Amino acid sequence: MNNLKKSTQIILKELATRYPDSTQFRKNAIVEVGKEFGYTGKDWDPLMQKDNRVKIGTYDLAGLIEPLRETMVSNSVVKMPQSAAQMQSIVNEEKTFAKTDNSFVPWGAFSDIVKIVKSNMFYPTYISGLSGNGKTFMVEQACAKVGKEFIRVQINPETDEDDLLGGFRLIDGETVFSKGPVLKAMENGAILLLDEIDRATNKIMCLQGILEGKPVLVKKTGEIVEPAEGFNVIATANTKGKGSEDGRFTAASIIDDAFLERFTISVDQQFPSLNIEKKIVFKHMEKFNCMDIDFAEKLVLWADIIRKTFYDDGVDEVISTRRLCHIVQTFSIFEKRDKAIDLCISRFDSDTKEAFLDLYSKVDADEIVEETGDINAEETYEV
Repeated sequence: MNNLKKSTQIILKELATRYPDSTQFRKNAIVEVGKEFGYTGKDWDPLMQKDNRVKIGTYDLAGLIEPLRETMVSNSVVKMPQSAAQMQSIVNEEKTFAKTDNSFVPWGAFSDIVKIVKSNMFYPTYISGLSGNGKTFMVEQACAKVGKEFIRVQINPETDEDDLLGGFRLIDGETVFSKGPVLKAMENGAILLLDEIDRATNKIMCLQGILEGKPVLVKKTGEIVEPAEGFNVIATANTKGKGSEDGRFTAASIIDDAFLERFTISVDQQFPSLNIEKKIVFKHMEKFNCMDIDFAEKLVLWADIIRKTFYDDGVDEVISTRRLCHIVQTFSIFEKRDKAIDLCISRFDSDTKEAFLDLYSKVDADEIVEETGDINAEETYEV
């Protein structure tokens, strides 16, 4: 026993506690305990030596575990770290608040999101919309306006229970259960933003009970975490959880209906109107000190024409509000309209890029006039 390293001893002690009447263990049971403590093969391999094997996949650890049990009984208190069910839990106590961004322009569902945040109610909200139309930014700025703690979790296909609820970590030589962002948001009464939730797999089903606003049992420690007042979950996605039929968002998954049903409301975020988008572009030009009202108007008109064509299935790509802001930033560096646009749409295939550049050249030459009529740029900017 004393020849085993500390991590291996911890695994052995947990096996002795969890299976008090056993001396023979299957490989998967040993590995499962090791993984719960955040260990790897080098930590449990010493227990699965050839001399200990009694049959394929089964190991007799009587020579190691019986002396250990005698020590545990005689001392009545185990001096080694506690079992998983008694493991100490810790949480990062640092609070995170979104900062007010002067380039943000309130529009769309922003006032509704502010009301939801202000209400302090548990009111799960699902926001969907095309990439780059300000979904995440809107939630962030709503929390900044209200002064609400805001915890953002970026979801991807690898996100699992360990990432969300927490797991065992080795800290200062001791194995402890470190609570994840979901438990932290629950305890702090914060807004939990699950960003790009349609990139997740069924591993996020661990959030089912949490989306009902109920206490959650942390299986690895036995602790029950109660949601504090003000805790809420807001999710953003490019799809409505049914996948992407047009292939634009190939990583988007189909979300289980039982999971989606737990969201109280769904918000469908569209691109802003011409007036609002001009305000956004003006704000960014002001931010980067490159104010050009004529360029801003033409950028917004150009993007609007492309979107209408996109919705009519005339093109496969779209110019997002975020893309317009990138063009403004690039324009502030190179001070050339055509170069700024060229650099910012180079991610598109060559045919699409050329078509977009050709369209902009016509807009810039005033060959295309928006059917809805011109909008007073000065009034738009002053607002």
